[in-house]
Amino acid sequence: MNVFRTPITDLLDAHGVRYRLLRHAEAVFTVEAAARQRGVLLEEMVKSILLREAGQNGRYVMACVPGAERVAPKAVQTVLGEAWRRLHFASADEIQAVTGCVQGAVAPIGLPDDVPVIFDEAIGRLTRCNISSGDPLCGLELGAADLVRVAGGRLAAITEGSQ
Repeated sequence: MNVFRTPITDLLDAHGVRYRLLRHAEAVFTVEAAARQRGVLLEEMVKSILLREAGQNGRYVMACVPGAERVAPKAVQTVLGEAWRRLHFASADEIQAVTGCVQGAVAPIGLPDDVPVIFDEAIGRLTRCNISSGDPLCGLELGAADLVRVAGGRLAAITEGSQ
C-alpha cells in the first residue's frame, strides 16, 4: 500500500492510472532541479503553467510544455479561440488558490472544471512523462497518454517557436 498521498495521487488511483513515485532528497521548485533529483530526462518533465486571462474577472488555463521548453501564451490564446483575451502568467497566490498547490509543485490534473488544460503536442509523443505530485518532495512518472486523458486535456503547438 502506498503511504504517500496527495489529491493528485488520489485522482490517479481513482482513474486506475499506474504511476511511479519519485521521491526527492529535498524540496524542489524547478523542473531542472526535479529532473536531477529524479534522475530523468528534462524532456520527460512536464511544466504546468497557469495562465490568467487579462481583465478583472479573467479565466484561467493550464498550459503544459516539456521541461526544456517555454510556453507561448499567444499560442495558447489562439488554441482557446477568439473569446479569450490576452493571457498572462498567474501570480503565486492565484496558483495556490486555483490549483491547491504551491508554485513549482503544480500538476495539470485535479483542477476546477472551468480550467482547460492544453498540452504541447510534444508531450503527446512521449511514452512516459514526469509531473509534480502536488508536494515539492515527490514527483510522479506515468504514461503521457494517461496524463492527457485524466487531465481532459488537448494537444496543440504551444511552445515558443512552434507556431
